[in-house]
Formats: sequence, C-alpha cells, structure tokens
Amino acid sequence: MIQAQALSGDADFLNQVASGVFSGSVHSLFDRTINLHCREKEELFTIACVELDNGPNTLVTDRKRFQNLGIAVDDPVFVRDGALFIGQALALTWQQAKQWECRLPVYPEKDQKLREHVAVIKEYVAAHGKPGGLKKASSPANVFEAEVSALLGARTSQLYQSLALGRWSEACELAIGLVGLGPGLTPSGDDYLAGLFSVYHLPNAPCCLPYPFFEKLALETCQRTNEISYMMIKKAAVGHVRESIVSLLQAAIEGTVDDVIRSLDKVLSIGSSSGTDMTMGLVSGLMLQLETGGNVCLSKS
Repeated sequence: MIQAQALSGDADFLNQVASGVFSGSVHSLFDRTINLHCREKEELFTIACVELDNGPNTLVTDRKRFQNLGIAVDDPVFVRDGALFIGQALALTWQQAKQWECRLPVYPEKDQKLREHVAVIKEYVAAHGKPGGLKKASSPANVFEAEVSALLGARTSQLYQSLALGRWSEACELAIGLVGLGPGLTPSGDDYLAGLFSVYHLPNAPCCLPYPFFEKLALETCQRTNEISYMMIKKAAVGHVRESIVSLLQAAIEGTVDDVIRSLDKVLSIGSSSGTDMTMGLVSGLMLQLETGGNVCLSKS
C-alpha cells in the first residue's frame, strides 16, 4: 500500500472526506490525475499530482505521478481510519492539507488597467498560445482539423455577438452548441466556456447572466461531452474554476504586466490547447464587460 499526502485541496472536498462520508470508485486514471466517482454527490472528484494547481473537487498531493501504482478503473474508493483509500494500492491522508476555495476577484470600479492588461493578454496569446483549438494552426494536420477550427471560430463569434446584444436565450443555445466541440479531453468549446463563465461570475461585474442561462446549460449539456469536461463546465457555471484562472483574473485586474505574463504562462501550459482556449474565453468575457458593461446588462432574475 502506497502512502500519499494531500498538500492542499478544495475545502468542500476536504470537509467531506473528513466527515467520513465519501465512497465510490475510480472513474479514470491518467499520469497526473485520478478521477473518482463519488456515490454520495454523484460527481467526479480529482486527485492531482504535485505539479497541478488547485481546482474545484480537487486534492493536490505530494505524488509526482500516478501511473504504475496498481490502480484500475472501477476500483473501490472509501474513507477509513483517517485515510482515503483508492483500491488496494493508495492511501491518501489529508489532515495537514491547506484548504483552498475559489474566490474570484472583484471587478474594478476603474477599468483602465484592465483594458491595458486585456490587450497584453491578447497579444501574448497570439504569439505564444498553443494552436489546434480556437487558435488556428498555421498548417492544419488535415481537412477535418481545419473545419473544426473554422466552426469553433464561427460559433464563438456568434456567441459573443449574442451576449453583446443581451440576447441571453439565444446565447444559451449557442453556448450549448459549443459543448463537446474541438479536440482534447476537455474539448476546445468546453474550455472556452469555462474561461468565459469565470468572468461573468466576478463580483460587481457590470454584465451578468440570469440563473436560467446556467441552469439550462447544465441540464442540456451533460450528454454532449465527456464526464470530466462536463464537470468543468458545471463548476464554471456557478463560478468555480481552477486556481490558475483565478490568479490570471487577479493579475489582470490589479497586478502588473509582469504579474499578468507569469499567470498567463501557467494557464497556457494547461493541456495541449486547453489553457489557450480557456484564456480566449476569459478574454472574450472581459472584452464584453469592458465594451458593453454600460449599455447591456442581463440581470440575474
């Protein structure tokens, strides 16, 4: 039995395992993450290696990798004697872990610095973002990749215009049409939406979306993408996103240009193109706030 320690993690996740009420099975296993299906919550929870950042339903551990530990899909998961057991291979303790909560920064009253930083982010992504998703590859691998990229561009543009005009019902349908679209374990369309939604949940944001928008989105997208990506969208729809996204928003709102670049580099390193796609969604959200905040606001009614 291999012993591991949680270094930090989502406060609700830590509280649940501390209560002893967590059982289920291994959903999926990757080199840097183990995804668990929780029977009590009917949600996915993630055990992450030390290199990854905090996120919703996630515990970051002192392990560098999870491959070759003898863990398999469908292995039982349960809490016993102060440890979270994953199959017969891994026992994870959490008592010394630092609790993390997603706390989005407050949208600024004066937006000049934010405007300047959004321009910096756009320029940096154009130069250093990873192609293959929303950022078009200069030489697509095949016709299918080129067509998917074009479709992503068209649908995100249509969504942007609907949000700018305050047509939330139309925008919801367009957002649903993005789910599951694109390459990657978390498809590009899903990553874009996660970045976009993070902005719409900023406290004091001049533009917001009504609750039915997110309720309908969560209801109608669960079968349109894989379960891992769906959990990302579901959490982002209530303003819960990973720590690196929070840090980028914080830097964009109140940091320096150097802070923005450092935070942006961490986001862009996520996945193959996931970080780039998330950032492009975040930029779209910030631009909508800056450009239409004084003219169009969709109330949370």
